[in-house]
Amino acid sequence: MTADQHRVLEARGLTVRRRGAEVLRGVDLELRRAEVTAILGPNGAGKSTLLAALAGLLPRAAGSLECHGRLASAGQTAALARRPVLANVELALAWWGVPRGERRGRALRALAALGAEGLAGRGATTLSGGEARRVHLARVLAVEPDVMLLDEPFAGLDPSVRSELLYAVADVLRDPHRATCLVVHDRAEAWALADRVVVLLDGRVAASGAPGEVLERPPTPEVARFLGFDGELTDADGLRLLRPGHVALDPAGPLTARVTRRVLVEDAVRLELELPGGRLSCHAPLPGPAVGEEVRLRVADGARFAGARPTRF
Repeated sequence: MTADQHRVLEARGLTVRRRGAEVLRGVDLELRRAEVTAILGPNGAGKSTLLAALAGLLPRAAGSLECHGRLASAGQTAALARRPVLANVELALAWWGVPRGERRGRALRALAALGAEGLAGRGATTLSGGEARRVHLARVLAVEPDVMLLDEPFAGLDPSVRSELLYAVADVLRDPHRATCLVVHDRAEAWALADRVVVLLDGRVAASGAPGEVLERPPTPEVARFLGFDGELTDADGLRLLRPGHVALDPAGPLTARVTRRVLVEDAVRLELELPGGRLSCHAPLPGPAVGEEVRLRVADGARFAGARPTRF
C-alpha cells in the first residue's frame, strides 16, 4: 500500500472561527491507516474544535479537508439512551444504516473487544462512569469506520478507572485498516497509546512527530514548558529546560542549590530549588531536605534552546 493509500484524512490550512475569533489557525494534519494520533494541548488550545472540524461538524473559514472512507466520532459525554447496553450499540448501527441482521453480532463483538460483553443486558442508567465510557467507545467501534475520532475518552474518570480503561483500549485503537485520532489529557496517555503526537498551542500545530521525539525533544521552549519542562537553567550555551525527572539530589553532584519550597506527593516530596542561573524542581525520598537547606545535585541534558530567553522569576 502506498503512502497516499495509507492516508485516509487530510486537512490543509484548516482555519475555524467561532464568534468572530480564530480558534484554529492554518492547521495541517494527516491521519493514516494503522496509526494512532494523539492531540495534546492546554485548555483553550482548540483540541475539541479540531476534532469537530475534522468530523465536519463545524464550518471551515479557510483550508481544505479530504476524507477517504467512513468517519465516526465520539464526544466527551457518553450520552447513552435509557435502554439496555446492547440496544445502545445497535442503535448506533441502525443510524449508520447497517442491516438489522448484522447489528447484534457487530455490537457484541465491539463490546467484547473492550471487555464489556458482560454489560450487554444491563440498563444504561445502572452503569458506572468507566462502564459507560466502554459502551460509548463500543458504539463507535461497532461502526467499523475508516477514521475514528475520540474526544478525551478518559475524561472525568478516577485515576484507577482511567488506567484500567487505558489498558483495555490500547490494542483496540490500533487497527491496520483504520486511522484513529484522539484528544488526550496528558503525556502519559499519549505515550501509552500514540504512534504520533500533535501539540496544539493557541490554535496552531506547535509540534508533530513520534512520542519520543516530541515529548523528550520538544522543538520550542513553549512546547517544552507545556510538556512539563518547568525547570530552567541558563549558561553560555543558552537556555536549558528540565523536568523533575532530569534532576536528582547527589552529594557528589556538580551543582549547589537552595530548597525554596516543599510539596508532599505520593511516597516522596517535590522540591523547588533555586541556584545561580535558574530554578529547578525534583522529587526526593521522604523526609527530604528542609526549606532553606543547601543541596548538591546533578542534572540530565533536558531540552536546550540556543538564544531563547528564560522566564523571569
